[in-house]
Order: sequence, then C-alpha cells, then structure tokens
Amino acid sequence: MAALIARTRTLRVHGNVRMPGDKSISHRALMLAAVANGSSRLEGLLCGEDVQSTARVLRSCGVAIPSLQRQIVVPGCLPFRSPEHALDCGNSGTTARLMAGLLAGQPVEATLTGDESLSRRPMRRVAEPLRRMGAGIEFPAGGDTLPMRVRGAALRGHEFELATASAQVKSAVLLAALVGRVSVRVREPSASRDHTERMLRAIGCGVEEGPNGIDFTPVDRLQPLDLDVPGDPSSAAFMVALGCLASEGSLRVSGISLNPTRTTFIDVLRRMGGDVATRPGRSQLEPIGDVIATASAGLRGTTVAGSEVPGLIDEIPLLACLAARAEGESIFRDARELRIKESDRIAATVANLRAIGVDADELDDGLVVVGSDRPLRGRIATHDDHRIAMAFGILGALPGNAIEIDRPTCVAISYPDYWSDLARVTA
Repeated sequence: MAALIARTRTLRVHGNVRMPGDKSISHRALMLAAVANGSSRLEGLLCGEDVQSTARVLRSCGVAIPSLQRQIVVPGCLPFRSPEHALDCGNSGTTARLMAGLLAGQPVEATLTGDESLSRRPMRRVAEPLRRMGAGIEFPAGGDTLPMRVRGAALRGHEFELATASAQVKSAVLLAALVGRVSVRVREPSASRDHTERMLRAIGCGVEEGPNGIDFTPVDRLQPLDLDVPGDPSSAAFMVALGCLASEGSLRVSGISLNPTRTTFIDVLRRMGGDVATRPGRSQLEPIGDVIATASAGLRGTTVAGSEVPGLIDEIPLLACLAARAEGESIFRDARELRIKESDRIAATVANLRAIGVDADELDDGLVVVGSDRPLRGRIATHDDHRIAMAFGILGALPGNAIEIDRPTCVAISYPDYWSDLARVTA
C-alpha cells in the first residue's frame, strides 16, 4: 500500500503528542530484566516490531516474557537454555548484536538469523570483541553477516578501543561481561548512547566513566528493574521538525528522554533557526521532559560532521529533508555508519530527494543538500526503512508538496501510530 500526502493550504500544527516508548531502552530493559535476580516491572515499553523481535528471541531462550503491553512483569532467568531453533531477530540489528553479547557468557549455543535486510548488515565488529573475550562466534555462510552462531564460554576480561563509536558494540561487550562476571574497559572515539551504562548501574553493577573510557565491574547479584520507559526522542524528532516547518502554531511532544546523547538533533535544529524549547520534568534513570516546537520562518542550511554524528545516526535523513526546505546548502560528513543501517541511508536519502525534485549529491561518507521552496512531487522508495518513510512523510505534510510513500507500514518498527499522529496534529 502506498500513502499519498498532498497539501495546498497553509499548514497549522497544534496539540500534544506522546511518543511511543524509547526503542533503545525497551530492548535493553527486556534483556536486563531477563538476567536479573527476581522479577522486574517494566512500563511504557515500545511494542513495535523490533522490540517484539527481542521479546521473541528471549522467549526462545527460556525467559517468560509476557505479551508486550503497557506494563509487564518479567521474571529473571539465568542461565538461558539453548534454543531449539534459530533465533529470528527480524529486522532488528540491536536484537542481533546485543543478544550475541548476552549469550556469549552463558553455557548455551544459538544461531542468530534475521530478515533479508538484517542479513546484509555486518556483524564482524561485534563478533571480534566477543571472540577476544573467549566466546565462540562463527558465520556458517561465510563473510561477516547473519546467520551468526554463538557458543557461550567462560569469558575473560579485556580492554577494548573501538575504531567507531557504536552503542551496539559497546553494549554487546558490557552485556557479555555482565553475564560472564568479568571486568572490561571500553574506549570510544566519541560518546555514543549510554542507556546500557545507566541501566547497569540501576541493577547494581559498577560502571565508571572517565577519560580512559568505561570501566565495568561485575557483581554477584543483579537487582530487578523498576522502570518507566520514557518516550523515544528519535521518534519525537519527526514531530519537532514538523512543528518548525509549519506555517503557524506549535507542537508539544511530552514525556521523552532528554538524555544528552540523544538530543543533538535539537541542537542542530536550533542552529538552523528552529524555535525549539525543552521543559525538563521528572527523572528516573534518564532525564525526561517535554519539547515544544514552534513554527519557524526561514530555516538555514548547516554542516554536520565529526563528534555530532553519533548522536544523530537516526536523524540525519530527517535533517536532510529539513535541509531541502532551508536556505542555502547543508553538508553532512563522517556519517559512513548510515550505509549499514536498515538501508543504505545515504544512498536512499539522496535518491529520494532527487526523485522529488531536490538538488542533492551523495558523498562517500555523507551527502550535500541544497534547499529551495519549489513544490516537491514524486514517489519515495523506503527500502522498508522506517526512518526514510517518516522523514519524507514530513516533507509530504508541507503545503504544495505531493509525495507518495511506497511502504508506509514500515513505520511499525518504531512508531506504529505515526501516520495517525501526523494527521491529528495537522488536522
């Protein structure tokens, strides 16, 4: 089914939107609840397809994960049992990479598989650190992609220096150290998402962050989690962008994580001239609050590169779409990581911008976009990538544009109610 979005009138936005639970936190909450001593209470989990993949994989390893809903209780279950069949991670790279770490330090053997898209994404960068810790990791089909066989073992501590900042690789190492009861140190070239570190502290582990990296110290008993999952700031970014691009009005996005490793999008949007305010609220493991985006005339182009990029890895396609409606040229560099996401997001973003009439060029590690105010019309090839669908959906909501999304249902991976929320706030 294709979605055609066309507007010819002034766009006024209004209202309050509550985001679905944060996807990164939801994955980790299920995994850490599964290895805790006792039962964990989890509220506000994302129930999208990626998190369903994590729940399904954990069930196959003997964890009694109930049907995902607003609030669930998860009993801890260590050690896991070896699954009878391959563990299908669907389209979720987080599931595959973090589960590899969680399995590596347990007396189990399992094969991780995924859908066609996930099976093209490289896994060697998570396999190599786990091998150095003593786990058996093999790729039965050759190369470095799924299927990936994990044979758990008695692990040894290690010190890692990651070539690329990666929350998934870092988390896989930390989870392996957690279940293997060993100490590790992880260094990154720049800060990546720190949800795993925050949650490890919450269950009683020693996690210290300093100039020499992250030092993890295991403990014998893991406290259960009692966690309200905040709204997803990566999903919120789309509504914040819409609020700034609108002709009139404002939008409030409430109850989202304001973790500093996740709010770089707000910093960049403000630099482009966006009227964005934050209202801090309660905090649990994460700082939580609201974001208010107000119609902002005259966005201008910007450059994104270097240490900003790890905090924008989900938002660069959206920023490129914003750049299409900004004055001047925008340049995105040091973002080669985007080529190995759910799609090659550099190639997909540039091809789709060109398809609707935007002047855009592909770089080896990024892209260049020249803004204009001419009407944009055409069909978007999402490659079943939720972030591509949502980013171009925002352009489609703007007056004068007529944009067709080829697979709108792919947003269910992270934001099942995206299209209905978009219709509501622009009604």
